Amino acid sequence: MDIPLGVLFNMLLYLRKPEGRNPSIVIFLSFARVPYTLMNGALSSVWFDRYKISVHSPEHLESLDSMCRDLTSLINEELKMGIEKNRILLGGFSMGGAMAMHLAYRYHKDVAGVFALSSFLNNGSILYQALKEAKSSLPELFQCHGVADKLVLHKWGEETNNTLKSLGVNTLFHSFPNLYHELNLAELEQLRSWILQKLPEGPTGAQ
Repeated sequence: MDIPLGVLFNMLLYLRKPEGRNPSIVIFLSFARVPYTLMNGALSSVWFDRYKISVHSPEHLESLDSMCRDLTSLINEELKMGIEKNRILLGGFSMGGAMAMHLAYRYHKDVAGVFALSSFLNNGSILYQALKEAKSSLPELFQCHGVADKLVLHKWGEETNNTLKSLGVNTLFHSFPNLYHELNLAELEQLRSWILQKLPEGPTGAQ
């Protein structure tokens, strides 16, 4: 979710099937063009609408819930094709990571794991309330963030991680000094290792 094409190429190289492993299905989704408040309502390629890029802003629940429904339909299509739910990982960069967290921890708590890169959740997120009411086990969260990120502050990602941990999510948080709102190869290598750990050899796999 929400990952530049050049990075997609590198990730595909990292996720190539190691010798002797069964292949995984890797699905990269692009964000939709929807009216975006921060662009004065112009159509923009975003996962959901925001009132402001800040942890202190309320969430735009209508657009979040709408996209969760659309993405759930895609997940259901994969399940119909025989992919097991515990072989699915959800994740993304920036807004895509936030979208993945909402999708997994509100609606699909039985997926294999979640990754969020340079992402955050708003204070008082509806997701937090959903976890307070959760009675099932929760997927692990792999999170990375650049310390030098000026768009989505590192402390926002760290606060998100700490809050999710306090609500019962097993979390991993990796900080990258001098990294801005972007990805680097060291981060992708750690993500690759985590993915291979979460999806060991099996009949099928999806991410």
